[in-house]
Amino acid sequence: MISNMIDVQAQTDDRQITIDKVGVKNIRYPVTVLDRSNKTQQTVASVNMYVNLPHHFKGTHMSRFVEILNEHKGEINIKRIPNILKTMQKRLEAISAHLEVDFPYFIKKKSPVTQTPGLMEYRCRLIGSVNHGHDLKMEVFVPITTVCPCSKEISEYGAHNQRGEVKVAVRFKQFIWIEDIIELIESCGSSPLYSILKRPDEKYVTETAYENPKFVEDIVRDIASKLQEDDNILWFSVASENFESIHNHSAYAFIERDKKN
Repeated sequence: MISNMIDVQAQTDDRQITIDKVGVKNIRYPVTVLDRSNKTQQTVASVNMYVNLPHHFKGTHMSRFVEILNEHKGEINIKRIPNILKTMQKRLEAISAHLEVDFPYFIKKKSPVTQTPGLMEYRCRLIGSVNHGHDLKMEVFVPITTVCPCSKEISEYGAHNQRGEVKVAVRFKQFIWIEDIIELIESCGSSPLYSILKRPDEKYVTETAYENPKFVEDIVRDIASKLQEDDNILWFSVASENFESIHNHSAYAFIERDKKN
């Protein structure tokens, strides 16, 4: 009975228009990611999967994307993405394939003075594609705090500060740990953030930030300088956004560099 069912997706389309990306979005799926301290970490990702569709096909087979995801359960990490993309290409008879995996990543972090442990959450994305060649990019979103250098300079009492977010994306030669990127970013803010702070910790963080004021321009330049010096990094982009505490807008800065050119 099933063999006699019409495959509508495989029927011919006469509009002569190729589709660049077609597939499924926002599949919530449990994944295993590589963890520098604990080898692996279980988390839940939002997964997007696409392929190109030649002009002569009416549609793609959406169920095959989820089948491929199920077949690679437990293998969805930065080292396995090229294999998943090849499977998508072959199974869906496509020239290009694209995979985006967006997930929360947790790091056990101790407060700076009392050493009270807590879990910090960071958002990460793995973005892979294959066409005539392969491309793999990692993105990490890191919250930070900054103190305004101008406010500190002109004010008789204190200085305004705000929480911000830095997004760094990298292409690389060899494997790179998520933690390495997070630590690099946090070292370039006025102060890192922590999930738990006792009073001695809060005093330390407040004073550390005050003695280390940063504009968004300072942050992206400091991070870019460190990425520029890393021979493992082929390409990078750095975006910093401050959610201003005394303005009804954000401050923003962005740098992108291709080190291969």
